[in-house]
Amino acid sequence: MTDREQDVLRAASMYYLQDVKMEVIARHLHTSRSTVSRLLKRARETGLVEITLRPSSTRAPSLGRSISAAFGIDTYVVPVPDSGEPADTLDQVARATARLLASWFDSDMILGVAWGTTLAAVSRRLPPKATHGSVVVQLNGAANTRTSGIEYASDLIASFGSAFGATVHHFPVPAFFDYPETKQAMWRERSVRRVLDEQARADIALFSVGSVTGTVPSHVYSAGYLDEDDVELLHEQSVVGDVCTVFLRADGSWQDVPLNARATGPSPEQLRRIPRRLCAVAGDNKAVPLLAALRAGTMTDLVVDERTAARLLEIARGGGPRGRAGAGGGAGARETSR
Repeated sequence: MTDREQDVLRAASMYYLQDVKMEVIARHLHTSRSTVSRLLKRARETGLVEITLRPSSTRAPSLGRSISAAFGIDTYVVPVPDSGEPADTLDQVARATARLLASWFDSDMILGVAWGTTLAAVSRRLPPKATHGSVVVQLNGAANTRTSGIEYASDLIASFGSAFGATVHHFPVPAFFDYPETKQAMWRERSVRRVLDEQARADIALFSVGSVTGTVPSHVYSAGYLDEDDVELLHEQSVVGDVCTVFLRADGSWQDVPLNARATGPSPEQLRRIPRRLCAVAGDNKAVPLLAALRAGTMTDLVVDERTAARLLEIARGGGPRGRAGAGGGAGARETSR
């Protein structure tokens, strides 16, 4: 640790753990009270110190315990007022996700990051954390029929690399190929294989769930990634949403959804090989696709707002919309790994 990092740790330990006043800390560190104030601010910004408020009226703790017990994952429920605006809810979930991710990701680790509305919000709330030998890799392609998608995805992924001082690996392929055969050919190219290998070696995957509808629309459904025929096919297949642009039915099945043969994101099966898989969800319109993602076993950790958590449990306890059975559901729906 540098001298400044040691001072940040000492100041934070004395102030938050030992209840020492700032004037006393300043004398102990041979500095000024204003410098101690800046050290404490630095401790909060870097995630060394996390401050959590738990109002007695919130259902968040009990909701989190119920979701964890039901699905065998670690759950972090963000308290939000019932009258809160969707954009505010998204921001609160993004802040919590960013702090949690920064506490886990460290030197010599690989972070796989998807893209989308929620992940863009997380990228804007990342606290800076210096790491060494770390890598951030894009999990799914971003080009669509309207644009290359490169600027959007590159800026998002680069934000994670900048926050952690990590090397960045972009994935310059379409979000969806026109033909499955094209994807199969591209997956044999060495430049693509190199990115796929980095994805497979990831220690942490960060993603959200996409919903076909919603007040804050999922990026894949609102930015030209699907044409009318694609959307019609999704409805015919009873698709409720996606994870990393891989489409899911309500029962968690995905393998026989035709569009998935053209998708460039990791399948639930591939995601389950990554030790820690963090999903961030904001907005109760995503409760149904979130339940599908849980049934597909895609995540080990979940950050979700209070209203969505309550809606998720309501659907799950009522039997929930299960969709039609498919090749991807069943055993994988309850599989988890740490």
